[in-house]
Amino acid sequence: MKIKEGFVLREVCGDNVVCSEQLGHVHFGHMFVTNETATFLWQQAVKDGVFTTESLVSALCKAYDISEEQARKDVSAMIAKWQELDMIEE
Repeated sequence: MKIKEGFVLREVCGDNVVCSEQLGHVHFGHMFVTNETATFLWQQAVKDGVFTTESLVSALCKAYDISEEQARKDVSAMIAKWQELDMIEE
C-alpha cells in the first residue's frame, strides 16, 4: 500500500490534519484530523513509501510501549479509515 499522491500532513490551527492538496490549494472539505498515534502512523507510511500492515505494526510497537495485539488493532483501524477516505492505494 502507499499514500495517494496529493495527500499531506499539515498543522492547521494547532491540530495535525491530513488534507488533500490539488493544484497547490488545500481542500478543506477533504481533511482528516489525527491524534498522536495516527500522526505517527501517517509519517511512518510516508517515510516507508510502500507500507504493509506488518511494517506499521512493527514501527508502532518500537515507538510505543504497546503489545503487538493492540498495535495490530490500531493499525488495522487506521488503514481501514484511510481506505474509507480513499487516501491510500494498493
